[in-house]
Amino acid sequence: MFFIRMIARSFTRQLKRRLLIALTVCLSATVSVAMLGVVFDVGDKLNAELSTYGSNIVVQPKASAVVSDLYNTSGDSTDNSSDPTTFLKESDAAKIKTIFWAFNITNFAPELNIHADVDCSDGSGDATDSADSVDSCKATSVPIVGTWFAKQLHMDSGESAVAGMRGMRSWWKLEGSWPKDDSTQGLVGKKLAAKLGVGVGGTVTLNKTNASGARNVQKITVTGIYESGDSDDDAMYIPSAAAQQLSDLPDSIDKIEVKALTTPDNDLARKAAKNPAALTQDEWETWYCTAYPSSIAYQIEDVIDGAVAKQVRQVAALQGDVLRKTQAVMVLMTVLSLVAAAIAVANLMAASIGERGSELALLKAIGASDGAVSRLMLAETAMISLIGAIAGALLGSGVAQIVGRVVFDSGITMRPMVFVLVFVLLALTVLVASFSSIRAILNLRPAEVLHGR
Repeated sequence: MFFIRMIARSFTRQLKRRLLIALTVCLSATVSVAMLGVVFDVGDKLNAELSTYGSNIVVQPKASAVVSDLYNTSGDSTDNSSDPTTFLKESDAAKIKTIFWAFNITNFAPELNIHADVDCSDGSGDATDSADSVDSCKATSVPIVGTWFAKQLHMDSGESAVAGMRGMRSWWKLEGSWPKDDSTQGLVGKKLAAKLGVGVGGTVTLNKTNASGARNVQKITVTGIYESGDSDDDAMYIPSAAAQQLSDLPDSIDKIEVKALTTPDNDLARKAAKNPAALTQDEWETWYCTAYPSSIAYQIEDVIDGAVAKQVRQVAALQGDVLRKTQAVMVLMTVLSLVAAAIAVANLMAASIGERGSELALLKAIGASDGAVSRLMLAETAMISLIGAIAGALLGSGVAQIVGRVVFDSGITMRPMVFVLVFVLLALTVLVASFSSIRAILNLRPAEVLHGR
């Protein structure tokens, strides 16, 4: 009871110094909770942020994947003038939404990449007699991508989903509107549109010679002009059915771009990517039930016959690097805030002991042991630090939400582990900061202090 009264009495004395200790711990707790809260949630946020910039998994026929690996090519039709020779079935593409990690597949789009000759008209109905105009309105071996734009899929499970380029190419600058699937509409890249002199509402005629020598023709209405900032600006996107009809390749695609929410690779994921058969049973279950890019790719290969699914290494590497650097910066800020708190609390406790030297010496003179006096000082500091830590935890949660909204445009999920970790770290920080004060108490000589020596 006497011990409790002594602690309560200390709050009425040296109030300013006690408030400074509480404020120091509060600020440290605020920074620590905010930073660690973001650290534990930043992986999902970065995944969602980076996923807006395209696919992170590409599905190809096995033969095409082998050629790409042998010759280190991307397989992008806009980088060469050859058409694909091996194909997957377009009707199998929807099976991607049946894998274990189906809910992590945010979007996907099958592609048939071919080349065709293009003639065009301005869509106004006026004939143009100029030879220069006629020549400028033609192009040969233009990259044509047959794909989905916003196709409604109905699964056997009764669920439905929308897949296509409209979600895969959200960063495109589009003039006009997106084409409709199962139509004869299309998008033209900005550079190609300038070369052809075609605009929104115009009509282009695609010509392609098939394997038997016959020439197929497909008229396409241009609903939009897009700017991608890369080689896609020289291409044209049309519905997959139109591209298949033009090339005499029904139900054929040569690539599927997949956008998935994934967990950054670690040692287990890298080991599995090299050889899944080398995993132990426990490692296999952990890997299969974690949304690693290699795990999702493996499951896609299981449901699509003759397919090889590979993660886009540039995206995966960027994601891992950004995540590690972001986490390192936030952990460093947390450590620095704890170090600053330790120094501040140590100085404030030393000053407090200096001012209360006579009181502490009197306690020792009437029989209090060094341990009892040390426990008194630690209990006082612990109580005021706990108040500051609770206030800081509440403020830190709010700061974390502000960081999430400003940086990621979404809230931060605060995990209980964050608060437990911060309170443990603060307890250790205050304890370390108290060591110098405890030494001062142990070296305190009542006779000398009470006699003013």
